Amino acid sequence: MAVGSAAQRYASLKYALLAADILSLAALLFFFQASGLSYLLAQKAASLCPPGPCPLIFYTVIAGCAYLLVMFPLHFFQGFVLEHRFLLSRQSFPRWMSDHLKAAAVSYCILLLFLCAFYWLVRRFARHWWLLLSALWLLFSFLFARIVPLFLIPLFYKCRKVSDEGLRKRILALAEKMGVGVIDVYEFDLSAKTAKANAALTGMGKSRRILLADTLKEKYTHEEIEVIIAHELAHHKLKHIPKLIVFNALAVLALFYFVYLTGPAASAFFGAGSLADLAALPIVGLYAVLFGVITQPLGNFMNRCFERHADECALSVTRSFEAFISAFQKLSSQNLADENPHPIIKSLFFDHPPVSERIAMAHALRASGAG
Repeated sequence: MAVGSAAQRYASLKYALLAADILSLAALLFFFQASGLSYLLAQKAASLCPPGPCPLIFYTVIAGCAYLLVMFPLHFFQGFVLEHRFLLSRQSFPRWMSDHLKAAAVSYCILLLFLCAFYWLVRRFARHWWLLLSALWLLFSFLFARIVPLFLIPLFYKCRKVSDEGLRKRILALAEKMGVGVIDVYEFDLSAKTAKANAALTGMGKSRRILLADTLKEKYTHEEIEVIIAHELAHHKLKHIPKLIVFNALAVLALFYFVYLTGPAASAFFGAGSLADLAALPIVGLYAVLFGVITQPLGNFMNRCFERHADECALSVTRSFEAFISAFQKLSSQNLADENPHPIIKSLFFDHPPVSERIAMAHALRASGAG
């Protein structure tokens, strides 16, 4: 099978499955609320649990387990079958299942913290909960960005300092040149899970570190790795991370205010008392799904702008145009990227510019002598 046709088939299936995931979630939430099942579960939680957070924990554990079971066939095909079909995954089913359950547990803990804050604020500050919850969201976003490399990444990957001392010194010198402080350069065992390649600069402040996939080290020259890392460093040099956090916080503020304004009407439509009632939790979920679908194109557009700026900055610092072009050609082939998506697909699913645009930009900058 030719790489181009494989990438197109892989992309088409991936887009269809992502759309199916979102639509299925919305349908399940609507059914759970409209059928009265949410009311029955909330009643059972109130009768079995003492007052406080226990009813919420009982409700979300039961509803969450039901969601995982109902959605398992789709998630199994999406995360396991599809990746193996295109020779991208290297995980056995037990290892994939372990990661799937760990991701679900982490997501549940984060969701539970948010819901505890939501219900406490809605019940205590009926008129201003949306503003207070937005401020809490902003605080949590900065905290989360800081703790990701310390607690979450080690749950899924084994990390160690890069053993290639020449590459390590080269990357640390690049970070110093770009004025971005990092703890060190680490590699993680992505090859244990997938044939894809990736790199990242994670954390904030004293937790910031450079991460290289071992699959990247295997097939890329030092110059190619350097220009990829320069792109990641550029995000921090240009303050993209805090800008994105603030943008997301403003979007969440708009969502919470919209929920505050329309929540009573939505509750009445479903026959629920109010959003402060545990039985109305699926309505809150529907708001989140709908808002995510509406704002996704705008968020993707902003991310693509930041990615272009990071590419330009990386090329300005390294002047490695050939290495940039060859690196992204390799990444595109290795990851089966969709190089020329339809504009609608790009708007809905692409938070990075397509590879064809990034390579064209590098050619244009090299030809103009800019960058």
